[in-house]
Amino acid sequence: MLGTLRRHLGGPATAPAVDAARDEAPEPLAPATREVEFAGYAEDCRLFGFVRLADERMTDLLNEREELEVDSVLLVSLADGRATEAAGMAIRRDDLLAVRAAGPRGNPERRRRTRPSPVTLQAGPYVIRGYVHGPPGADPITQFRRRPPMVPLTEAWIEYVAAGEQHQARVGTIIVNRDQVDWIRVSKDAEVRLADLPAETTIDPRAKDLTGHIRFGEAATGGTGAGGE
Repeated sequence: MLGTLRRHLGGPATAPAVDAARDEAPEPLAPATREVEFAGYAEDCRLFGFVRLADERMTDLLNEREELEVDSVLLVSLADGRATEAAGMAIRRDDLLAVRAAGPRGNPERRRRTRPSPVTLQAGPYVIRGYVHGPPGADPITQFRRRPPMVPLTEAWIEYVAAGEQHQARVGTIIVNRDQVDWIRVSKDAEVRLADLPAETTIDPRAKDLTGHIRFGEAATGGTGAGGE
């Protein structure tokens, strides 16, 4: 995906060609399918858009598919904060370092008793702190490494540099790609529970005014971002 992202960030986005053989009217979505916001973190940018979710949770969708179709994509470069739009993009799971959770929380009847353990990890340019859940008494790092590729952390916050500015924000539940984690360690509650952090900015790719995204460094330090998980 990174090559695709760099091509989009290096020039104007173009809409995909329309297949003339298809009917003009799109097929209706299945009743169980819903459109939810997508916010992901890649090596060189953040990306936003919308995905169709037929699974119970975003975690299930990410673990079941090696490639994800994202509509109305907005890419925001970490290097300079430049924002670029694309009508749609196929994103490989291997190129996602983390994804903010969105949509339903899953079937309550399938939930098991777990114990949250505070951890700190680094994936590419991102340092993430939060709670990994596992069986009581189990080693949290071992449990993390034995899980499917995308592992959720709750009550999380993220830290990274974007457009030359240090950025820290609450992200609620974030789903981490364990195959892309550089390191992980058990932390203390005091390291994870940091008060008074702003929520990570939610960007609507369908919004016409991208001023706030282009001036990303100022928005991040001002603490006025809206819509964390």
